[in-house]
Amino acid sequence: MPLLPVLLTLIVVGVLLWIVNTFIPMAASIKSILNALVVILVVVWLLNAFGLLNSIQNFRIGRG
Repeated sequence: MPLLPVLLTLIVVGVLLWIVNTFIPMAASIKSILNALVVILVVVWLLNAFGLLNSIQNFRIGRG
């Protein structure tokens, strides 16, 4: 995947998360959960975009 769309997506996600954290009033615990969820989703998306997720799925534990 080209680097420019990845950077643009990360910037857009970061700005949207900043807007939500700054301008939408909600409990701190909900903000923490939302931030963690967004970070996890972005990391999984990046692993998938660079093809690292497929190699992780091929690992086997035990007999197989």
